[in-house]
Amino acid sequence: MFAERSKLQALVLATLLMFIVIGEAAAQIPVILQHDSTNGFRLLRGGKDYVVRGAGGTQHLDRLSAAGGNSIRTWSTENLDQLLDTAHKNNLTVCVGLWLGHPRHGFNYQSESEVAAQLQTCVDAITKYKDHPAVLMWGIGNEMEGDGNNPAIWYAVDHIARVCKQIDPAHPTMTVIAELGQNKVRQIERYCPNIDIIGVNSYGGIFSLDQRYRAARSSKPYIVTEHGPHGPWEVEKTPWGSAIEATSTAKAAQYALGFRESGREKSRLCLGSYAFLWGDKQETTATWFGMLLPDGSRLAAVDAMTEAWTGKPPQNGCPQIDRLSLEQTDGLKPGDKIRATLVAGDPESDTLTTKWILRHDSGTVGVGGNYQTEELALNDAVVGDAGHAVITVPQGGGGYRLFAYVRDNNGGAAVANVPLRVDAPVMLRTSPKPQLPLIVYGDSMETEPYAASGFMGNTAAVKMTLDSRDDSHSGSTCLQVQYTAADGWGGVLWQSPPGDWTGSQPGGFDLSAAGELQFWVRGAQGDEVVNFVMGAIDGDQPYRDTAKVERKEVRLTDQWQLIRIALDGRDLTRIKTGFGWSLAGQGKPVTFYLDDIRYVAR
Repeated sequence: MFAERSKLQALVLATLLMFIVIGEAAAQIPVILQHDSTNGFRLLRGGKDYVVRGAGGTQHLDRLSAAGGNSIRTWSTENLDQLLDTAHKNNLTVCVGLWLGHPRHGFNYQSESEVAAQLQTCVDAITKYKDHPAVLMWGIGNEMEGDGNNPAIWYAVDHIARVCKQIDPAHPTMTVIAELGQNKVRQIERYCPNIDIIGVNSYGGIFSLDQRYRAARSSKPYIVTEHGPHGPWEVEKTPWGSAIEATSTAKAAQYALGFRESGREKSRLCLGSYAFLWGDKQETTATWFGMLLPDGSRLAAVDAMTEAWTGKPPQNGCPQIDRLSLEQTDGLKPGDKIRATLVAGDPESDTLTTKWILRHDSGTVGVGGNYQTEELALNDAVVGDAGHAVITVPQGGGGYRLFAYVRDNNGGAAVANVPLRVDAPVMLRTSPKPQLPLIVYGDSMETEPYAASGFMGNTAAVKMTLDSRDDSHSGSTCLQVQYTAADGWGGVLWQSPPGDWTGSQPGGFDLSAAGELQFWVRGAQGDEVVNFVMGAIDGDQPYRDTAKVERKEVRLTDQWQLIRIALDGRDLTRIKTGFGWSLAGQGKPVTFYLDDIRYVAR
C-alpha cells in the first residue's frame, strides 16, 4: 500500500511539474514600446530589443524562420489558434490583425450597432489570445480609412485601442493605413491617442516614406506593414491599359532596397517592416506580389530578404531572368504565330527548366486586396524550349499574358510575363470547373471562390461578421448577419468577380457537376424570414449567370437547419453569383447566422 501511495504521489508531482513547465513555456511575453532621445523608438520583447523583420502571410513558416524572418502579420483572426502555435514553434511572433469593416464594402461607421458589434468581436479576440507568447502586437484594421477624412472611423479605431489597453496592457496597438495620404497621420494624431504605432502599407513610395513621415510630424513610430515591388497602380501601362509587371529578378532588388530604406539604420522612427507576400496570390496577375509560387518554389524576393535579414545570401541562388520579349505584342490576328525570346541564367550554373503559359488578362488592377479569380490558361497555345517559344494567337480578341517560369533543381524559380493584345472580336471565356464540394463559406475553405461584395438595399443597416464565434454549426466560426433597421430591405450577394453587377466581366464557375446548393442557417431569436438566391445576373449581358434559383421567405428557428436547393436540370455552366440573402424589414432589427455554404456533387 505504501509503495502504491508513493507511486501515486510521484505521478501527481510529475503531472504538476509538467503543467508548470508547460505554463512557463506558454506564458505571455510582454512587449513594451520605449522612447528616449538617444535611441528613438524601440520595441522591447521580454526585455530585449526587438526589430521587426517579417512578412505578411501564413504559409511555410518554417522556411520564413530559416530565412531569418522573425515575425508574420495577419489581416484577421481566422485560424489564429493553430497559426499562433505554429509561429511560436518556429520562433516567430505574430502581429495579430483585427479586421475592421470597410465603408466601400458597406460598413457604416455612423451606425452605433455596427460599431458596437465590431468592437465586441475585437474584444473577444483580444481576450482569447492576449496571453499567447507569439503575440507581438494588435493590428487594428487594414486600409479601412479611405481618404482618412472620416472621424467616425478613427473614433472607432481608438475605442478598440483603448479597450485593448485595458484588457491587455502587455502588447502595443497599431492601425494600418494605405500610404500616408494627405492628412491620415494628422487624423490619427488627433483622434487616436490610444494607438501606439502607425502601420503603413507602402510600395513605390517606400523610398521617400521616412522623409514624408517625418514631415507629417507624428508623435508615434511606424512599421512598414507591407512593402515589395511597385504596385500595378504605380507602373507603366500598355497602350490598351494592361499593367507591365517587372520580372521576379527585378522585384528582388525592390524588396531589398525597400527594406534598407525603411530599416533601423536609416530611421529611429521605424520599428521594422513586413514584406508582402510570403506565399502566392492572384492580384492583377498570378505572380505580382507572391514571394513564392503555388508549388512552394521560392522566387528571388526570398533570397533578397534572406540576405537583408541575416546579412548572408542563400547558399544556392534563384534563377535570374534578364529579359522576356515578344516580336509583336499588339494588333495580333487569330492564328498568327509569334516568337518569344527568354534570356535567363543561374548564379551556380544549375540546370534550368522552362515552362510557358499563355493566360487571359482582364486588365483589372487589384483594389485593396480584393479576391480575384485566377486568369484562365490556354493549354497548347505555346510551344517552347529554354530560350524560345512560339505562340499560336488564340481566336478570341482582347488581352493576354505570356508567362515564362524558370526553375532550378534546388527549389528556386524565376518568372516573367509580357502582355499582348489580339485584334479580334472578344470570345466569351468559359468558367473553370472547380473540384466539388465547392465551399462558398466555411472553416475548411482554402480559397474564397466568391466574395461577399454585393451589398444591396439599405446597406447602412447591413452588417456581417465573417468570423463570429456565437455557436457555430461546425468548426470554430460562423457568419453572423445583422440587419439593424426596422423597415426597408437589405441583402448581400457573393460575387465573382467582386462588384460585377452587370455581367460585363468574366468570372464565376462551371458548376454543371453540382447537384445541390447546401447551407445551414439559424435565427438569433427564431421566426426571422429571409430569402436566399444563387445566380442573380440576368438579361443579355455577355457574362450573366446561366441560371437563377431562389428559396423565398424561409422562416428560421433558433436551431441550425439545413437548407438544400436542388440544381438538377439547370444550366450551371457560368454561375457568377454563388450565393445571396435578402430580407425585408420586420419591425425590429434582425440577426441570423449562416455556416457551411457549399455546392455538392450530384
